[in-house]
Order: sequence, then C-alpha cells, then structure tokens
Amino acid sequence: MGDGKLEKVLGNIILDQEWIALMKEAKEIGLTLEEIRAFFHIERKK
Repeated sequence: MGDGKLEKVLGNIILDQEWIALMKEAKEIGLTLEEIRAFFHIERKK
C-alpha cells in the first residue's frame, strides 16, 4: 500500500481500484467468470 494507487481494504484483502474497474467492465460487456478465468489461464501460459 502507499504506492499512489487508490486501494480499498476489505478485511485482509487489498483491492486495486483499477482491477475492480476492469472486472466491472468485463461484467458490463457480458463476459462470464469462466471466460475471464480462461483468458487469464491462456495468458499465463504465454
């Protein structure tokens, strides 16, 4: 924490506001949780 990014502390979890915005955008365009997970799985293999 303290690196200049807006962060929200939820219990012991720190949520980056940019990450939250990306997940909201994915939901708004209709991506399913499975599609998001598949994307990250593919990207991790690269």
